[in-house]
Amino acid sequence: MTRLIRASASPGEVRIAVTEPALRDYALWRPGAPDGLDDIHRGRVQARVPAMAGSFVVLAGGAQGFLPDSAATSPPVEGQMLLLRVTRAPQGGKGVRLSGDLGDDADPAWRAEGPPALLRPGPGPLLRLAMRHPDAPVLVDDAGLAARLQATLGARVERVAHAFDEATETAVDALAEPVLSLPGGARISITPTPALTAIDVDAGAESAAAGAKGRMQRALNRAVLPVLAAQIRLRNLGGAILIDPAGLSLAARRALLAPLAALLADDPARPRLIGLSGLGLIEILRPRGSAPLHDLLIGPHAAGLAGLRTLARAIAAAPATPAILRAAPAVVAALQRDAVALEEMAALAGQRIALRADPALPAHGWRLEAGHG
Repeated sequence: MTRLIRASASPGEVRIAVTEPALRDYALWRPGAPDGLDDIHRGRVQARVPAMAGSFVVLAGGAQGFLPDSAATSPPVEGQMLLLRVTRAPQGGKGVRLSGDLGDDADPAWRAEGPPALLRPGPGPLLRLAMRHPDAPVLVDDAGLAARLQATLGARVERVAHAFDEATETAVDALAEPVLSLPGGARISITPTPALTAIDVDAGAESAAAGAKGRMQRALNRAVLPVLAAQIRLRNLGGAILIDPAGLSLAARRALLAPLAALLADDPARPRLIGLSGLGLIEILRPRGSAPLHDLLIGPHAAGLAGLRTLARAIAAAPATPAILRAAPAVVAALQRDAVALEEMAALAGQRIALRADPALPAHGWRLEAGHG
């Protein structure tokens, strides 16, 4: 069974899917707004906060990060310059998390002297997946991106007309939905909150069959476990995750823990299955690294990139399509901050795209302009 890394490019964004043939990993890469994970910085300790067991650090451009005491190589001192690595990308309204451990490939030339600066950017999602799957060919549907990747990945990179096939597109689209329907009427509902992610398993109407309800619920919940583990990984859920199986006594729920732990062992984020809560919920703690998929799919920047992707497809199908995007002011502002996306859109259209702010549209709304009027 061939494992493939598929990179589907649109202006400002690359959707990356690992398939074999089912979807195994998924990530979004936005070069104009990189996630910063594994960036190496020189930063200045701004304030020690003993109550939070850590320090706030000023990074390049005035950005701020947090260095936990447990991740510092020595007790930080206010005003001190440090060499630091980003271990968690900004997410949930919080800035980056930092560590004094620079990794095995630290450059001995780096010095904790001078102003805050970005010393080396992290590899980004595509190269991270290429390193995770070192034998997988990389299919790329953009000539410029393919050329850049060949400098790093060499003959692994193959230029194709369409990186995503229909099955991959369908599987990726499903990741944006909070409810996943399964054969037999079962459903999985995934609800992120600021504190945790709740996952509810609904057995559907068939579980009420006379005389077999308990047996059917046990079988269904076991059958759903691989889907749960896959969705947690594909959606890059992080932090506390609580799963409510369909029905089942506490003893039957406890019997799900060992097989679920075995499935989670394949997750490169190394989630920890803690056990059952007092309410019978399965508790998982998955480390946060890059932002979860649901964070990346909302907001004005995500909406603007979706608009550019739609416009790019329209121009590819009909080159006379006007290069005009009408959008909510916040969406226009987000795109104007993403120089990479606008430059790539201009290159594809053969002209600068016209962004028209329209306060009458919903907060994250956009539409293609029908004409030049």
